[in-house]
Amino acid sequence: MVGRDGELRRLAQLAAAGRPEVVVVAGEPGIGKTRLVAELTLGLPTDTKIFIGHAEPGSLSRPYEVLLDAIDGRPGVSEAVLDELTDPHRSPVQRLHTGLSLLSDQIGDAPAVIVFEDLHWADSESAALFERLAEQPGPRLLIGTYRPDEVSVRQPIGALLARMERRHTLTHLRLGRLTEADTAAFVASATGRPASYRTIAALHHRTGGNPFFLEELLRSAPDDVDSLGDAPLPWSLAEALRRQVEALPADARHLVEAAAVLGYRIPFDLLAAVTGTDEDALIAALRELVESGVLVESGEDEFSFRHALVRESITGAMLARQRRRMHESALEVLLADDDADPALIAHHAAGAGRYDDMVAAARRGAPLYLSIGSAYQALQLAETGLDEVPDDVELLSYAARAAWLANLLDEAVRYARGWRDHAVTVSDRIDALHLLTRAAFDAGEIAETREAARQVEQLVAGLEPGPEAARAMTALAQAMAVVQDDAAAVEWADRAIALATELDLPGLRLTALVEKGAAMTSRADTAPDGWAILADLVDEAEQREEWVLAARALNYLIQDLPPSLPSDHGRLLERMRIDAERAGFEQMAVAAYYSGRARLATREGDLAAAIDALEAGRRLNRGWQRRGRRADYHGHFLIGLYLEAGRLDDAAEVLAELREQPQLIATAIPGLAFHLAARRGDPDMHSWLDEYQVALTKQSWRDGEQAHDLISAALFADLPLSRIDQLHADLFAAKSWTQHRRLVDAQVDEAHRQYPAALDGYRAVADEPLLLPSVGATANIGAARCLLALGRTDEARREAEAASRKLCRWGGWRVGQLTAVRAELGLTGSATANADSADVLTRREREVARLIAAGLTNAELAGTLHISPKTAAVHVSNILRKLAVSSRTEVAGRIGGSDG
Repeated sequence: MVGRDGELRRLAQLAAAGRPEVVVVAGEPGIGKTRLVAELTLGLPTDTKIFIGHAEPGSLSRPYEVLLDAIDGRPGVSEAVLDELTDPHRSPVQRLHTGLSLLSDQIGDAPAVIVFEDLHWADSESAALFERLAEQPGPRLLIGTYRPDEVSVRQPIGALLARMERRHTLTHLRLGRLTEADTAAFVASATGRPASYRTIAALHHRTGGNPFFLEELLRSAPDDVDSLGDAPLPWSLAEALRRQVEALPADARHLVEAAAVLGYRIPFDLLAAVTGTDEDALIAALRELVESGVLVESGEDEFSFRHALVRESITGAMLARQRRRMHESALEVLLADDDADPALIAHHAAGAGRYDDMVAAARRGAPLYLSIGSAYQALQLAETGLDEVPDDVELLSYAARAAWLANLLDEAVRYARGWRDHAVTVSDRIDALHLLTRAAFDAGEIAETREAARQVEQLVAGLEPGPEAARAMTALAQAMAVVQDDAAAVEWADRAIALATELDLPGLRLTALVEKGAAMTSRADTAPDGWAILADLVDEAEQREEWVLAARALNYLIQDLPPSLPSDHGRLLERMRIDAERAGFEQMAVAAYYSGRARLATREGDLAAAIDALEAGRRLNRGWQRRGRRADYHGHFLIGLYLEAGRLDDAAEVLAELREQPQLIATAIPGLAFHLAARRGDPDMHSWLDEYQVALTKQSWRDGEQAHDLISAALFADLPLSRIDQLHADLFAAKSWTQHRRLVDAQVDEAHRQYPAALDGYRAVADEPLLLPSVGATANIGAARCLLALGRTDEARREAEAASRKLCRWGGWRVGQLTAVRAELGLTGSATANADSADVLTRREREVARLIAAGLTNAELAGTLHISPKTAAVHVSNILRKLAVSSRTEVAGRIGGSDG
């Protein structure tokens, strides 16, 4: 059910509603309509009556074909009733009432799901029955499926849909094609392992996101998925696809063959020139091909095959010489056009065997595609040329840049190495090392990162002041930053800025400014100046169309959310995404964008929205296998939010995946594992803490947010104070962020019952703008506890109310602490406006809560979820306790209709 979770959930809700509901499910052949219905029926309670009837091609002449198929073989249906239903001598009204009575007798008072499959082929009597069933009372879900492209005014379904829309409350589900990320998830689910991005991109392109085509391809080579990007079509699938054009007239087939050879995008003028067809005749022929569903009009004067596999099946049946002659004809037309797409030229030059033209088109086209933000297309075009001239420095440079922008880090490192090794000029070698340093670091190749940095440093030492020296200094500033020598990064950036300014090299100056600003933001004492540098350069970078630099600068600003910048960080985030998309910078446009949305939500105090953003980003960014430090860009952040919300099972699941990524920061896994174990009360938390503290000694920097999280977890787990004191000492460096340090100092002081000192620390940071509202609320709660211990109840009450305001859209353990303080103060009502939301529920509990809200009993829950009634009862009990409600009817209000 990849890509169909929402539709399946909606059908399950309607089936459980206990009232008449009507749904029509639309989609092209192979899109998954039948599979969706089948999956729904598998999860229905055992007492649900299920009727599924299929219309077949040609059934328009067979009355009640769908109903007859649905009741075929069922007990209790007499031959006499069937004769009445099909007796042509009886009036249509009489036969309709017979059909209605037949179904009514079969269903009785039980809940029912009635499915009419392929309504586009249904006879008029079946269509009339479907319409009347929609008017029947009782707990019934009526579902009809159809193909929109096969609906016409001449068929009963055309008028039926129009009347249904007017007369009934109708739910219309339209199943679209799978996205690229869905395709990746489908492949991983079917094969048990993720495939490479290239494989996913090729499969998605070939199948157009059609699940049936994808499944057929996977079935042909289940153990060699990476070969499916360009493997021949399975014979059965190729034949099925070719049948779509077999009935066409000879002249139309010739046109289709030419279109198939021309490629994915078929320009009208090129098709006319290659086939020698005049404009009027070509328009008429193309209209027929569009109406028959073979082609679609994909742009102005441009056409594509509805499914790329149809094109493949046609070209696969053609003679090689026939294909080559068409490629040659297309190439001659394109070479005469100065504005022709270089990718088209390269495609037809390769097909015609004219490799000099192919390489020339690759050299011209790759930078063009890079300039418009089509990084993956630029990479493909550069690789086309490199197949013929593998050591070409120019093509290697384009391939390396494009692969890095597309987040294909293995390829970026490989091409950057080749670029460096074959570079002839010093400038080329500097640029190659500049990119290699970044790509190797992102890929987690730390040894190669350091070696590239060393080579840059050697180059700098041997250069006289000039443009090449300025380039090398800029590259060295980045290299120092990625190896975490921020002071050296700033020093080299300053030298590059000074030289670039002197030599009037504004592009290099901007690049060096980004490196300087980024390095400065990583330290508490220099961060404000770093933010100011980055904020000042964005406009200039955009004006110069330096989209990568602009996106990087904006990303550093948004990650840290400095309060000195404008409050509208959402606007900055969208600006970053636009700049990244202009550059084809996939990591910023997708991964960093959703991470930014999550950070904005945490800044606004909305825990559920933050989790939703990260889950969405993780689906998109992890749709295929990635390597490097950011292989799971959102995993670390997401675990933290799951731990915040008390969703410990979800946190454990993501943590298990992160453990398979050895390139993560050494402290990441033991730190997260200790936090999870402490929240769960697992005894292995001590060994995880030991491992974390050992790893921490090898880490030169400290993280104030992590320090607060881990001290909070240690206090929650009631670790010995001596152990907490040691952790406290280990977690901070001399230049740690003051705000987090004061907060953690206060937490430790409170643990030692030094209430006046703790109170001062809490109050000093409670309203500190650099801290998240939820963290500031924790300071208010700590202050309230200290005030209670000192007997100052009125002041404690004010601190608790301040915390309630900050946590109004939060949840989890911080709200639990607030609830306890409020109870001690005798305050009534919910701790926060959202303390009883679904944030505190596990993923399984949220699923159960939605079904409870839909009115399902424990027995129905057990049948729907394939669990025992006892397990269902335990889930219900836990949900009622966590949401602080006393009855099942209150659950819907508490979860607010959220789909989690």
